[in-house]
Amino acid sequence: MKLDPLPDQTSEVARVPVNVSFLQELLSTVAEQGRQYLPRALLGNGPDEDITALSAALMSVRGEASGVAIARRILDDYRKLDPDHRRTFFRYLVEHIRPDERQVEQAASAYVATPGEATLKSLQHAVESPRQEFFRRLNLAPGATAEIVAMRRDLLRLPKSELGALDTDLMHLLHSWFNRGFLVLKRIDWQTPAAILEKLIQYEAVHEIKGFEDLRRRLDPADRRCYGFFHPSLVDEPLIFVEVALMGDIPASIHSVLGEARKNGNDTPPPTTAVFYSISNCQEGLKGISFGNFLIKQVVEDLAREQPQLKTFVTLSPVPTFARWLDRVMADDQEGVVTEADREVLQTLRNPGWIEDEEEGEALRASLLALAAHYFLVAKAADGRPVDPVARFHLGNGARLERINWLGDVSEKGLREAHGLMVNYRYDLKEIERNHEAYANEGEVAASRAVRQLARPVGKTKPKLPTPKALLQLPLRSSEPTSEKPSGDGKKGD
Repeated sequence: MKLDPLPDQTSEVARVPVNVSFLQELLSTVAEQGRQYLPRALLGNGPDEDITALSAALMSVRGEASGVAIARRILDDYRKLDPDHRRTFFRYLVEHIRPDERQVEQAASAYVATPGEATLKSLQHAVESPRQEFFRRLNLAPGATAEIVAMRRDLLRLPKSELGALDTDLMHLLHSWFNRGFLVLKRIDWQTPAAILEKLIQYEAVHEIKGFEDLRRRLDPADRRCYGFFHPSLVDEPLIFVEVALMGDIPASIHSVLGEARKNGNDTPPPTTAVFYSISNCQEGLKGISFGNFLIKQVVEDLAREQPQLKTFVTLSPVPTFARWLDRVMADDQEGVVTEADREVLQTLRNPGWIEDEEEGEALRASLLALAAHYFLVAKAADGRPVDPVARFHLGNGARLERINWLGDVSEKGLREAHGLMVNYRYDLKEIERNHEAYANEGEVAASRAVRQLARPVGKTKPKLPTPKALLQLPLRSSEPTSEKPSGDGKKGD
């Protein structure tokens, strides 16, 4: 399989300084000069210029200069299209720029008849989608990488059933162009250019940043860190960033982290715990390309070198789908997850003010924590993995579910999505590989004893009430007590 190199940069970018502005100006000059080699029919100035004709021309040209010019025109025209015309353009790419079925059939028959390097090469050439070559050529234009990423963002907002082949081709290329070898890890602090700081406020997806003063509290103090992955073709655009608090212990609430951060002074004990409290993906067009696992592991290594006294690396993570899952289970509890006592106490959640009532909160606590433990340890999605997306991410990275925190996030969002719960995932450097392998191969959830003790025994369902006919068949006298414990068939929840 061909690994597509980044057309306008190399892996040396991490070591050799590059004047990106100069390169962009040079490519723009090439694009403008290349226009003189194009047919006049392709150089219309109106918004009705045929972008499909330009696309066909891009696939037919051989000259570098004319190719850059056509690519630039396609991207310029694409930005002018409304959503309906963009959808039409995508359909054109799916229907007209595709492998030749006859050539594929002939190449496949030739390989079956005579297996070998030559026939295999011919088959690989026949089956490779020309749409990948189209996007490679499109990427010749200055600044094209960012625009192609934005193009995929538009594509993801359309039904995948009709455009799935196009998304597959784009994903193949983006996986190569955004390979870990091209990414640059940078620390973001209060001296970072304002253009990037503004992007942090815009892209923060976990805990809203309320302006520059709030951002400064997260970046400026000595016990706060922020790191991001950048790509040489998206100079001022972070791909993903993580916010870190250096603390003396594992926090149980986001308030203790987002409160006014202190600066470490001579009279302050050095921190022993690094807390990853917010991870935000920034580019919607790169959905499906994972950067977070590389980012966390790299930051852990860097922090351990910078501050050897750090012994504990944990997250303080949201539980974004717990409330929705609980609503589904309450409506259709075939596995007997929710007891009658739970149902009675969970009525309290209907009162928005329960968070202010300490007595009501304590009544809820035991039920919600037990149900949350079931949610993390037992409940599974259709693919057999945990239903919680954040859990899937951290467990897949080799972390351990360390603690479920009662009232960890009492913001409006935290109460709406998780009834206030937050969790800590622990990255124990000695256990990461073992946990990752157990999760990847067996679907095993690594969890602390404290979390497992919260869970009720699994594999039991609610007792079914007997039908009237069955009641009539019962003996008139019975001294056996009715069991209050549900019995079941050992099935796990959803």
